[in-house]
Amino acid sequence: MIDLIIDILGWIGSILLVTAYWLNSKNLINAQTRAYQLLNIVGSLTLMINTFYYGAYPSSSVNIIWLLMGLYHITKIFKNKQKTI
Repeated sequence: MIDLIIDILGWIGSILLVTAYWLNSKNLINAQTRAYQLLNIVGSLTLMINTFYYGAYPSSSVNIIWLLMGLYHITKIFKNKQKTI
């Protein structure tokens, strides 16, 4: 049962990351928005869980970096929004 949950998390992460990239590529969402960064954060987090569980450490490290970049940028977005209020 845990394998199924981990697989579902991996698929969700893959779909979220590809969706974020596709929306950005089609100019339907800007990379500087919370929505884009949240898609990346949640997608990379779920993929990180999946790849770490299966011992795919190179992929896990990429997802950790992707997660940290998303967290950094969403923090900047929130700080900039507070400055404009």
